[in-house]
Amino acid sequence: MTFRISDRISRRRFLATTGVGAVALAMPYLSRAADRPLITSGVQSGDIGTDGGVVWARADRPSQMLIEVATSDSFANARRLPPIAALPESDFTAKMLLENLPAGQDIFYRVRFRDLAHIGVESEPMIGRFRTAPGDRRDVSFVWGGDVVGQGWGINPDDGGMLTFATMRKHRPDFLLHSGDTIYADGPLKSEVTLPDGKVWKNVTTPEKSKVAETLDEFRGVHRYNFMDEHLRAFNAEVPVFVQWDDHEVVNNWSPSKELPAAYKERNIALLAARAARAFHEMYPIRESLNEPGRVYRTLNYGPHLDVFMLDERSYRGPNGPNQQDTYGPESYFLGPEQLAWLKRGLLNSRTTWKVIASDMPLSIIVYDDAPNKKGSEAVAQGDGPPRGRELEIADLLRFIKTSGVVNTVWLTADVHYAAAHYYNPDKAQFQEFNPFWEFVAGPLHAGTFGPNDLDNTFGPEVKFIKAPGPGNQNLPPSAGMQFFGHVRIDGSSGQMTVTLRDRADVALWSTTLDPKPV
Repeated sequence: MTFRISDRISRRRFLATTGVGAVALAMPYLSRAADRPLITSGVQSGDIGTDGGVVWARADRPSQMLIEVATSDSFANARRLPPIAALPESDFTAKMLLENLPAGQDIFYRVRFRDLAHIGVESEPMIGRFRTAPGDRRDVSFVWGGDVVGQGWGINPDDGGMLTFATMRKHRPDFLLHSGDTIYADGPLKSEVTLPDGKVWKNVTTPEKSKVAETLDEFRGVHRYNFMDEHLRAFNAEVPVFVQWDDHEVVNNWSPSKELPAAYKERNIALLAARAARAFHEMYPIRESLNEPGRVYRTLNYGPHLDVFMLDERSYRGPNGPNQQDTYGPESYFLGPEQLAWLKRGLLNSRTTWKVIASDMPLSIIVYDDAPNKKGSEAVAQGDGPPRGRELEIADLLRFIKTSGVVNTVWLTADVHYAAAHYYNPDKAQFQEFNPFWEFVAGPLHAGTFGPNDLDNTFGPEVKFIKAPGPGNQNLPPSAGMQFFGHVRIDGSSGQMTVTLRDRADVALWSTTLDPKPV
């Protein structure tokens, strides 16, 4: 039988006054109170707009998430929101869209979980904060990058944990644009890795990170692993995340044609991807689409100076392979027709100063599907020459941007595990029907460092900066210091965008300031 708190207190007082076993009969209540629900993975916010955003947390048992929201950390005049369930069906995660908030305002939220088995027992509170997008032309600052816990490099307390998140947090950005590979579901961790210099890298390990993820619970467990890091949790409590996915949320280089390695008992790539997608959406504060539940691509409006177009270059692509088609069709899909049309409409209708296209893969860096044999395409680039295969979509998009008069587009990406700045010059390109633009590459945030890769000349990329380990020095651990993130600052008065590439020690490696064209 379940009592309300007042019922239990009344019963205990009654027993005390009658002298009948007061202490013994009160103990079950005291035990339940000591065994409060736990918030297991910190709190997160995401997909922030001018009037609100999404808040996320996870409990350790069936619970109700209780949220209070206020405009000061004192929580004076806090607004209490209706409870929502955190059940086993969602791995005890819960998220809520906070609405009707003032623009450009620091927002504080306080999360508790109420035990559904003992409704009077609640968790300790946990506090998070975010700032709503501005309604006026104030400064905007954000960071971006991708690739977390890959290539065997997990949480190593001896190295300080995921230090890049602590470094990014110092900049107090408005948000993190997470470019994908949020996890490495296909990358089991060993407890120890011996480095070339004889030192030993020691990973925190969990059962879910001891094998490739195949079941829904295993995918969930791989996401939970990352939240064990103190720097990541502290970052999430203060900085909203705009998140997208890439391949390692499922398996390396996945597409409809993926043949799974021998380590997998589950041989159905479509089923594997469906389980991975469900875990991904459970674990991040994404605004969910009513038109297409589970959709990753979306527009995030961040005030008068910035729209962010979050792409999904996984869910609608054709099979990885040669991709040498001269005509556009299902075999050469990368974004797919629906997403491409959505992006064109969004760019055409945007009235913000800058249009950031958040691409989970770079445009002209060659990424092979079969890297050892340099065969097949995993990304957009098909090698030197005119547009072929997946490049046909990009050529069509770039032509549209030019002919429609869309200005101030910038591409941000990760995926290749090094830092670079590319200027796309039609005078140097095989396909020339576009206006010049920039693409900036950052990452890994906490994974092995690789590169550099070859570029193809289809769209005329000029390398303005690059930092990568170079041949014969691949898969460097985070302790080598070559972990990279990008920082963008938009000046509120002038609209100028300054892009800086940094490492985990916060060294500014390279920077440029872009002047906007009139909108």
